[in-house]
Order: sequence, then C-alpha cells, then structure tokens
Amino acid sequence: MEISRHRTRFFFAALLAIALAACSGRKDAAQSLVWEIVAAVAAAEPEAAKYVPDQLKDVQTKLTDVRTLFDNGDYAGVMTAAPAVLVAAQSLATAAAAKKDAMLKAQNEAWTDLAPMLSDEVIALQSRVDQLNSKRPARKAPKGAASGVDVAEAGAAMADITFLWSKAQAAFAGGNLDEALATAKDVKTKADALAGSLALTPSQVSPH
Repeated sequence: MEISRHRTRFFFAALLAIALAACSGRKDAAQSLVWEIVAAVAAAEPEAAKYVPDQLKDVQTKLTDVRTLFDNGDYAGVMTAAPAVLVAAQSLATAAAAKKDAMLKAQNEAWTDLAPMLSDEVIALQSRVDQLNSKRPARKAPKGAASGVDVAEAGAAMADITFLWSKAQAAFAGGNLDEALATAKDVKTKADALAGSLALTPSQVSPH
C-alpha cells in the first residue's frame, strides 16, 4: 500500500515535471519568435518609416498584439500568430527598398524633364538682366521689357535665382534628389516671377 502511494506520488511528480518542461519549452519558443520580430522591425525601421510608413505601422501594431499575448502567458497564441507577423516584418526591408527605387526613378525623370527647361530660362533671364544693366545709366528698359522696371531689383532677383540654381545642380550631382527638386521648383517659381516682371514671353525664356 505504501509502495503504491509512493508510485502514485512519483507518477504525478513526473507528470508535473513534464508539464512544466513543456510549458517552459513553449515559453522559450514564443519568446524567441517575439525577439525575431523585434529584430526584423528594428533593422528595417529607418527606411520603412520613410518609404512604407503605413506598412511599418501595421507590423508594429501586430507586434504589440503578439507581445500582449506573450505577457498574458498565452504562448500557444503567440506560436499561432507570430509566424505571419515575422514574415510581414521581414518583408519591410524589401518593400522599402522597392519603394525607394521607384521614388528615385520618378525623381530622376522629373529632374530630366525640368532641368533643361529651367537652364534655358535662367540663361534667358540673365541675358535680359544684362541688357538692362547695360542701359542702366539712361534708365531705359530694352525693347520688349515692361515699363518702369527696377534694374536693381531685377539684378538682385537674378542673383538669387542663379545661386539657387547652382545649389539645385550641386544637390543633384551629390545624389540628394529631394533637395535638388525642391530647390529647382523654388528656382522655377522665382524665375517665372522675374520673367513676368520683365515681360518675357514663354518662347523667350524657354525656346526649346
């Protein structure tokens, strides 16, 4: 009888040990998955935040849900949900790279379209401002220019345009397409305003 009791206690102790080991194994596996997701998100986050922010936010939300399952001790739930979240986290870097490539291609195309036209406009404006300066003592604007042109203001505007256009070209040469296009658009706005004040027609500022 005593031997039977010992055997029973040993049996239940063995079952408890097995159950605890299984629980510990599930916890370790679940924790490992959570860490893998965290690492994948951290590695992709800088580029993903810039190029695929919505996708990044979705993965971060799902990671929070998985962490909540883990914190609540639902390791089976983690093992069910985490693999898909891990795949989504690992795809962030690829998605960000693809979006970055597409944006760079679009920016290059935009620069290719804008730069020649803007270069022609800057050259035409500089030519007209030089004409104004050559006649400055007589205070007469060249033929085709608006009456009452302030030569000093036109010269200052031209200097600003020339500086910004050089800055845009330098940014493009340095691979900073965001700055290059933003500055070029600023140049276009200022150049068009100066062309209007000098009464230059579109064909005069961009003959091609």
